[in-house]
Amino acid sequence: MKPIAVLVYGALGRMGKEVIAAVCRDPELKIVGAVDLKADQGMLPLPDGSAEVPLYADVSSMLKSWHPQVLVDFTVAEASMIAARVAAKQGVNLVIGTSGLSDDNLKEIDQLCKANNVGAVVAPNFTIGAAVLLNAVKAAAKFFDFAEIIEMHHHEKVDAPSGTALATAKAMRQSRGKPFSYQKTKKETISGTRGGEFDGIAIHSVRLPGFVASQEVVFGGIGQTLSVRHDTIGRECYLPGVILAIKEVVKRQGLIYGLNTLLSLGEQ
Repeated sequence: MKPIAVLVYGALGRMGKEVIAAVCRDPELKIVGAVDLKADQGMLPLPDGSAEVPLYADVSSMLKSWHPQVLVDFTVAEASMIAARVAAKQGVNLVIGTSGLSDDNLKEIDQLCKANNVGAVVAPNFTIGAAVLLNAVKAAAKFFDFAEIIEMHHHEKVDAPSGTALATAKAMRQSRGKPFSYQKTKKETISGTRGGEFDGIAIHSVRLPGFVASQEVVFGGIGQTLSVRHDTIGRECYLPGVILAIKEVVKRQGLIYGLNTLLSLGEQ
């Protein structure tokens, strides 16, 4: 069987480089091209030294010349939507790890995929641990009235809260079936100290050098608390989920959101 042809969008970024290296290590996959807005060269040497692949600054130009089966995207939301619209219409499946996509963006991606008979896996977090955490907090959400989320990322992250934290809060709210109870502070000496709020869940964003990505969900009840935490130590932990998504997306049509379906984690 021929390897799955992969195009990496955001190829010169930190995650883009990690994805390219991981794809090169997998005999079932093959890098056929790369796109990055900062590209200033025609060819990109692969990290294993096996070959060079075309490197473009514009995704539309790349797809006119080359025909991958899967586009892997780790950029920003605006760029992701541009790529999704172009790629889906050319029959290219999508694996998107970009943070900050709105509900309307996700609906559009689903519609694009169904209209063009392709699949998309969109996940705010591609780590196995984050998927397991999400399953656990959905179960706990049914039994606690109070909950807060603390998410911690490196200081260069452009958005807050993280897409993972917002997706976690939405999943908790859906599982509970109603908003959480939120205790408003009578006096805030410093405005915003309690963080942001989503349906009764306070969300706190930490941005510091030294972090990669961490998230802790804390539930509170009378006489007890429950904490569930996941820490990303290095970006290599995202790669098993990305590789799984590449191999699965070519078998599917429409949007799959998150890794839970691919990992066969049952709904709570």
